[in-house]
Amino acid sequence: MSRVVLAYSGGLDTSVCIELLREKYDYDEVITVTTDVGQPREEIEEAEEKARKLADEHHTVDAVEEFVTEYCWRAVKANATYEGYPLSTALARPLIAEKVLQVAREVDADAIAHGCTGKGNDQFRFEAYLKAHGGDEFEIVAPVRDLNLTREEEIAYAKEKGIPVPVDVDSPYSIDENLWGRSIEGGVLEDPTRKPPEEVFEWTVSPEEAPEEPETVEVEFEDGVPISVDGEEDPVRIVELLNEKAGEHGVGRIDIIEDRIIGLKSREVYEAPAAITLLEAHRALEALTLTRRELSLKSRMDDTWSELVYQGLWFDPLREHVEAFIDSTQSVVDGTVVVELHRGRAVPVSRESPNSLYDEELISYGEKKFDQRVAEGAVELHGFQERLAIRKRKP
Repeated sequence: MSRVVLAYSGGLDTSVCIELLREKYDYDEVITVTTDVGQPREEIEEAEEKARKLADEHHTVDAVEEFVTEYCWRAVKANATYEGYPLSTALARPLIAEKVLQVAREVDADAIAHGCTGKGNDQFRFEAYLKAHGGDEFEIVAPVRDLNLTREEEIAYAKEKGIPVPVDVDSPYSIDENLWGRSIEGGVLEDPTRKPPEEVFEWTVSPEEAPEEPETVEVEFEDGVPISVDGEEDPVRIVELLNEKAGEHGVGRIDIIEDRIIGLKSREVYEAPAAITLLEAHRALEALTLTRRELSLKSRMDDTWSELVYQGLWFDPLREHVEAFIDSTQSVVDGTVVVELHRGRAVPVSRESPNSLYDEELISYGEKKFDQRVAEGAVELHGFQERLAIRKRKP
């Protein structure tokens, strides 16, 4: 008896995959796996209910805390963004793939399937992990990509087979959500001249509709990791709390044209209130505690780390090397940052650290601790080659 394990979200792509795997690929049993990385509880329950109707067996894996502590906190230390938005979907993919592979081994499956299209990024992210860690054990199947299906064809197939799906042709948004962020694409968003309609947003209010009065949150860090927000110390609750508070002030909306791995440009809309708030706080604390050259090199390392994660190369050895450098800088990133949330912005307004390199007596214009006269020689040498070149190269 042939058996396939499907990474299952409950959305359109993965729902039609269940029947396609039977009809087009002749698998006798389809086993679905939903990995909880902070989706809404009702989304998990809906996926479970659909799976019970459509699949032969279903598994839900709770990975929320692991996602926050082993993935999101690493992303904070690396100031992880790609082309201007915090990595969220990409950050969860290696963890989801790992849990799916574990189930595939437990049930002695012959193959692993996913619902990724051939135009997106997730095919790279899932298969990079699966081929590296289970490629010799399992066939990897991607029905939507392999059969070259359009979204309209998937919707028609779902209706023909009686498969319940959360979208239709008139409202064809593709949404991916985890605790770190929410991404929305498709529908009217495919027209970059159109402003995103309010209906696509769930975590954030419009900045124009946000409260007039700002609100502050206090974030405490240890070794570059958030350990407390307004006294809340549980990692999952920290992110949930900031998603709620920052979202109420319109923080975290992002509307960009993004370069996908395969080279296509895509219009993407994101909501990431907690991620934006924590990244702003973390950068402010790094600016206080790291030297200029540390910050300069680290920004390049952060970009490299983020590129690897975006491309699905979480297990590339380079990520571990880059992360070793990043971790070495974080031993001094301790302290507290107060962030003001106001009408779409998260702005650090206060920061302190026992490792602060800021010396008020040295910088103050009202103090004499720093002897200004020592700067004269440095100023004389500054730009020396420029002056020499100008004199030598005059026509």
